[in-house]
Amino acid sequence: MFRTGQSGTPFYALLKPKIMNRRLFISELAVLSVGLTTVQAQTAGKTIKPNMLFILADDLGWMDLSCYGSSFYETPNIDQLAKEGIRFTNAYAACPVSSPTRASFQTGKYPARLHLTDYIPGGYAVASRKRIIDATCPVLPVPFVQNLPLSELTIGEALKQEGYQTAHIGKWNCSIDSLTYPQYQGYDINIAGCNKGGPGKGGYFSPYHNPYLSDGPEGEYLTDRLGDECIKIIRRFKDKPFFINLPFYQVHTPLLAKADKVKYFEEKAKRMGLNSFKTFNITPEWKNKQPFQDSTHIERIIQSNAVYAAMIASMDENIGRIIDELKRLGLYENTIIIFTSDNGGLSTSEGSPTTNLPLRGGKGFTYEGGIREPLIVRIPHMKNTGNQCDSMVISTDYYPTILEMTGNNLHPEQHLDGISFFPLLKNEKRDYRDAIYWHYPHYSNQGGRPSGAIRMGSYKLLQFYDTGELELYDLSKDLSEKENLKDSEPELTERLLNKLENWRTSVNADMPIKNTKVHD
Repeated sequence: MFRTGQSGTPFYALLKPKIMNRRLFISELAVLSVGLTTVQAQTAGKTIKPNMLFILADDLGWMDLSCYGSSFYETPNIDQLAKEGIRFTNAYAACPVSSPTRASFQTGKYPARLHLTDYIPGGYAVASRKRIIDATCPVLPVPFVQNLPLSELTIGEALKQEGYQTAHIGKWNCSIDSLTYPQYQGYDINIAGCNKGGPGKGGYFSPYHNPYLSDGPEGEYLTDRLGDECIKIIRRFKDKPFFINLPFYQVHTPLLAKADKVKYFEEKAKRMGLNSFKTFNITPEWKNKQPFQDSTHIERIIQSNAVYAAMIASMDENIGRIIDELKRLGLYENTIIIFTSDNGGLSTSEGSPTTNLPLRGGKGFTYEGGIREPLIVRIPHMKNTGNQCDSMVISTDYYPTILEMTGNNLHPEQHLDGISFFPLLKNEKRDYRDAIYWHYPHYSNQGGRPSGAIRMGSYKLLQFYDTGELELYDLSKDLSEKENLKDSEPELTERLLNKLENWRTSVNADMPIKNTKVHD
């Protein structure tokens, strides 16, 4: 289950891998370990529930952290969390694009069950893309829910019911209608959470043009501002248990970073000689299968973008500032921290700022590069720190895991598709799950096609809805998904396809329909 050590999966060939007040209560902790049933402090006969900080990066790929193998990007504060916690190697987003994954975290349900299966408002909502799809694509993407229903009991609402103070700070993008924004979904405070999928043109610097974030002084950087706001909330919440949902806008496009950090990474790229290597594959193999061609569809094959690296560095820096404040207030040793991302790195379009190699594809694809995520969980006084866990987890699992870790009531009728992985953190053996699933019935603007996928054990089957093609891979031997085993393993292929189809039926998944305007 666990492997000791901090080395990540080997990086691709060109880059070398690297490998009294509440404070007084906390200072008097008698016992706090993952050997307990829940992560709760006992002092003077009183139970202190742990705080929860959930940090969600936007578009951050599996290979975009130093502790996962990057030698160009620098993430010392996140790396330290990995040393103090558990680093997962098989953690997945519930969707290869943003909004569905975020909704799955909030609800503990698969996007297919929610019928919220594409980023909001979706590529089909763009008139120019709709014309292309209607004229060229074999199937039409399905309509999907544009607002996270108020009828769902979100993780914020579940914790609020248990007496937690709750705050949302950063990107929401689970709704278009403002009446379904975070403040109506269980969060006492909403800062910067609205319908925006990214900060918008120039939006990483004030003015932000965000109805839930006042403009700062000229030159203020959005990521610094969100860090400041989080620190303020921690100070405000310090005397009672809190849950802070901190989804950074970083590293979503547009690519904008602070000048001093950009200069640093430009110089680093030169020192490493990265500008002497080929940067892009302009004719990736998946492009030939895409019904429509886009000039932006090129795939980055080396991490060397200084602006992107600077954006990651700013996010890491602010995570460090937040941790320092938790320590200053005496709260760090009673705060659980989870760090992950919402989908794979943007490697195939819109400037292709990063690469996910050795994983195939990126954001918008159900290949590993679009759905496999970094995941780090840090629990105070954890015994097995610095280890890595190879078990499969997915976005739906955070809901029940957080409830179990904090000793709160579970809501199995709500988190229907989530399974707590708290036992994995305690290194307990348990029959966890036999398979995980994906359903993405859309054409992504990054080049991905409508598809579904299932992973069971080390095997992963993909089914493309536009052509019916099947691809089967053994990820234990073929992490890059290059050798299709469909023909050599027909029985396994059929078995996994049946499971995938049965799962779609069980969640009432919406399927794309044939485009009658396009002839086969």
